Amino acid sequence: MAKPEGPSWHKFNELVQFKALLAPMVGLSHVALRDALRPYFPEDTPTLWTTEMLNSRRIPGQRLGETPETLKSQQDINLYPQILCNEERYIQDSIPKLEEWGAKAIDINMGCPVKKALKHNYGVSLMGDIKYASQVVSCVKKYATVPVSVKLRAGLQSDKGFLLEFCHALKEGGADWLILHPRLAEQKRKGSADWSQIRLLQESIDIPIIGNGDIQEAQDITRMLEETGCQAAMLGRALTAKPWIITQYAYESGHQLNEYQEAIINKDPSAHAVLYGEFVKSYIEACFRYYDFKDALKRIRFFLKVGHVWLNFGHSFSKKLFKLETLQEYKEAIDQFMSNSSLKMSARTNLRY
Repeated sequence: MAKPEGPSWHKFNELVQFKALLAPMVGLSHVALRDALRPYFPEDTPTLWTTEMLNSRRIPGQRLGETPETLKSQQDINLYPQILCNEERYIQDSIPKLEEWGAKAIDINMGCPVKKALKHNYGVSLMGDIKYASQVVSCVKKYATVPVSVKLRAGLQSDKGFLLEFCHALKEGGADWLILHPRLAEQKRKGSADWSQIRLLQESIDIPIIGNGDIQEAQDITRMLEETGCQAAMLGRALTAKPWIITQYAYESGHQLNEYQEAIINKDPSAHAVLYGEFVKSYIEACFRYYDFKDALKRIRFFLKVGHVWLNFGHSFSKKLFKLETLQEYKEAIDQFMSNSSLKMSARTNLRY
């Protein structure tokens, strides 16, 4: 399908000029990870920066910028919060607050399969009712002055006809673009993402489509864009371990790199292990900079649990660090561990946290 120019396309192309984005991940896509990742993204090309999943029921009573999930740095521009929502009484108060806080676009979560979200008819449970889901989008659009997107899964069952009908309804409800993680709800993080479904949406719906799922290398970004025709790729867990794949993709797609970025591209797996250690240190430093002791340790340990699977001896690495509590202890332990010349980063892993 030839993509027409229109308001959604104009807004998307203005905000997403670099075609690789951080995915919203609970416990991970917060200010510390954004700070640690920023040096790997091209400086001259804007893109959107996601947040953790936020709950529209809680936002009206919160001071945004003070809660752990909404802390932001001076470098945090083009913020892209993802929200759980389905009731107008909360949406009407949440959306203006998010825009005042700095949101340049807002994403509605219709893909989360965890019980806590399903309990309140949030997340992927919204995919059980096409009309209701479309009404939720319309409600958010009613109060938003920024673009509104929807992140969804392949659905509750293997039915591409239903998926298309559902996504057309989201567009009619006012969605400016869609993000598809093509796994069924019941798969959670297991199995493989079916990228053909991303292509199906791209060919069938005349708004931008972002693809998400199973990107572990820089080549995967290019391959997803080429194979599916989607307008951008969204990366999740791999960016907790291998942020240089963003830099590699930027280099291969012709973006200007700074001196540090030029120095880290095209490295071998052993050099990548050292880079991983430095990235972990920068993330830990950011956690202690923004969070109190308890919150910092919680985020550090979850980050290690997710990212260590790409490192050989990664279990030993995370186990060693799980016992620590101070920044100095972390730095010394990481430097000592990374002095082992046999360490290397895997290109791919089937392990799931």
